[in-house]
Amino acid sequence: QVQLVESGGGLVQPGGSLRLSCAASGSIFSINAMRWYRQAPGKERELVASITTSGVTNYADSVKGRFTISRDNAKKAMYLQMNSLKPEDTAVYYCNADITHLYPTRVRSYWGQGTQVTVSS
Repeated sequence: QVQLVESGGGLVQPGGSLRLSCAASGSIFSINAMRWYRQAPGKERELVASITTSGVTNYADSVKGRFTISRDNAKKAMYLQMNSLKPEDTAVYYCNADITHLYPTRVRSYWGQGTQVTVSS
């Protein structure tokens, strides 16, 4: 069994910063790509940022230059540094990871429970 647990969400004023964390635990052989998604009320879930095992990153246009995704493979963790936050960044942020298991060998995608980020004055 694998768990992804997000933390670091909260209420912040426009222009402020937050750092989200995602910690993976359980029966894990290796973690492949990791991603942050978000879902605002009444909207579809959207991909915010992704990072490969080797550290190659991609960002949604709406967050480029403001958000930074990173990971610590030894700690099985991923982070999202969010700067210059805007009200439109308000959403539940979800961690997603592709995890390789052994015996039998397979890759499965897992989701965290989400953490609320609210940007408001």
